[in-house]
Amino acid sequence: MNEQKFEISTDKTPAGDQPKAIRALVEGVQEGMRHQTLLGVTGSGKTFTIANVIQEIQKPTLVIAHNKTLAAQLAQEYRDFFPNNEVHYFVSYYDYYQPEAYVAASDTYIEKESQINEEIDRLRHASTQALLTRRDVIIVASVSCIYGLGSPDNYQKVHKKIERGFAINRSAMLRLLVSMYFTRNMADLTPGTFRAVGNTVEIMPTNERVIYRLGFTGNTVASITKIDAVTRNIIDEVDVFFLFPAKHFVTPEEERMRAIADIRSELKEQLKRFEREGKLLEAQRLKRRTEHDLALIREVGFCSGIENYSRHFDGRSPGEAPYTLLSYFPHTPDGKPDFLTVIDESHVTVPQIRGMYAADRSRKENLVRYGFRLPSAVDNRPLNFQEFEERVGQVIYTSATPGPYELEKVSKEAGQVVEQIIRPTGLLDPQLEVRPVTQRGEYIGQVHDFIAETKKVIENGNRVLATTLTKKMAEDLSEYLDEQGISCKYIHSDVDTIERIEILTDFRKGVFDCLVGVNLLREGLDLPEVELVAILDADKSGFLRSETALIQTIGRAARNVDGRVLLYADEMSDALSYALKETQRRRQLQMEYNKKHHITPKTIKKEIKSITDQLHTRHEAALETQLRVDVDRYKKNPQKVLKEKKRQMEKAVEILDFETAAVLRDEIRYLQNI
Repeated sequence: MNEQKFEISTDKTPAGDQPKAIRALVEGVQEGMRHQTLLGVTGSGKTFTIANVIQEIQKPTLVIAHNKTLAAQLAQEYRDFFPNNEVHYFVSYYDYYQPEAYVAASDTYIEKESQINEEIDRLRHASTQALLTRRDVIIVASVSCIYGLGSPDNYQKVHKKIERGFAINRSAMLRLLVSMYFTRNMADLTPGTFRAVGNTVEIMPTNERVIYRLGFTGNTVASITKIDAVTRNIIDEVDVFFLFPAKHFVTPEEERMRAIADIRSELKEQLKRFEREGKLLEAQRLKRRTEHDLALIREVGFCSGIENYSRHFDGRSPGEAPYTLLSYFPHTPDGKPDFLTVIDESHVTVPQIRGMYAADRSRKENLVRYGFRLPSAVDNRPLNFQEFEERVGQVIYTSATPGPYELEKVSKEAGQVVEQIIRPTGLLDPQLEVRPVTQRGEYIGQVHDFIAETKKVIENGNRVLATTLTKKMAEDLSEYLDEQGISCKYIHSDVDTIERIEILTDFRKGVFDCLVGVNLLREGLDLPEVELVAILDADKSGFLRSETALIQTIGRAARNVDGRVLLYADEMSDALSYALKETQRRRQLQMEYNKKHHITPKTIKKEIKSITDQLHTRHEAALETQLRVDVDRYKKNPQKVLKEKKRQMEKAVEILDFETAAVLRDEIRYLQNI
């Protein structure tokens, strides 16, 4: 196994509260604390702190984020910090996924439909292969990391070390590749495919976009050439490379025959049960489906939905937890996890992990009840929360507002909360002021007061955010502000993603001055131009006015040196009282630190970049200028142009630039429809 060490490569040095936080977290890991919480305020550099912890403890690390976009951003940050180590991205590989389901009320069977993203599948294989071959590995994953993946022992058992002098002839090599679920392809190779050309075999592994050409002399591999998949230029002559199977669900031949026997035995028992209950239709349906799957498994080793039989292939007992990405991380000889887990934005991610199991089980049990699947299908599932806790070892939760779970774990299991309150920039938490909702008996009083304050901010050349309780309120307030001469727009969940990005970019540019939203937390706003945040109806109970939501929303004004927050409330709710007290505590600590170190806070200067600027610029250039050129080229040599575009798209995905990849995908579709 590769023993390369983690080493941060950046000019940045820890500042503010970061050195203290790094030291405390490292000591906590070394002392064996199972649970630690990094309570880091907005803009305090939590990711950089964790990167320094990883460098100190030198352990493989799993970072879990609550959505793909955040995971991609984190993966890129960690790659920037650790360019010489293995940083990988592991998320669901479906571009589109409709799970198999049965709706009894309407007697509707919904067949599983999915569209697998080939590049993300490659990145998943790169993740598991890195974990099995070296220790300097960081995997940034979505909650898909708790879903069944296939046995790491079988995955590793089936892999082959291919080296010069390896005793195997060309025909046997082809059979070996098929047994490892590689697909023969005489056109362009893609990950997990191979082709035979004369006395050579060319293979593209699942984890990288290069070709290995094996030259045979008699019954021996005489040469191994590493080739660029696009240019066909020779990269190197190598002595050895490791070839892993093309799928995560793999089983050696002897295990496969045992699994087939076990599946038949379970089918027999379930058919008897259905017959005793008089469910003849369900019995016929199950027998037809299972016999078809078994025939495919016996002949080609694979079938659609094979993961539903994973318990039999893995040799697990009924109810036993599935193998997941966590199973691929290293463990001590006595089976304990030997890696660090970081749960990012834990107040959102932990509840998401907790909720995965129940939803999946309900759907599977319905399929079993009506004869679409064997009972063992319910064991193809995500981990339940207790199983997850047992498998993650030492955990660091990071959040500006840790949830009850994280704080309880730290309290009960002798962990610690490490605060990172001081920003490297010296910026303070914003000033807070509570004002009444009703004025002179009128509910609309908060709106009139907000308008007056907004006009003052606009005169200073800055911007305003306002948050309401409902979508309708956001739309009505936006319209009313426009009528009062304040240029305003709203965002909420009914506004599509690209339009939201356009609105936010225009807001930063000053195209309009006030932005109204419902749940501004989900947008990931980083808006240094915002001087004023107004929270309307701040005393109302509920998710949008909870302690967590209030503190997170208050943090939206923490990028501007003049940042302040108006909270409109007639009563002092518990959540509001806590948010006021906690923000004042943090602000006091920050002011004392700045005074002691002679720091003068300044508003963050951040270049205004927009994903949509890039999208529109590229789309316009592509569809108006570049495509005119490409159309001519395409008519002369369609295969060459499409190959070039696909290569560019793959490169974009490789560096997690999904916006560029989407544009290139659209260009390919445009050309193919000419």
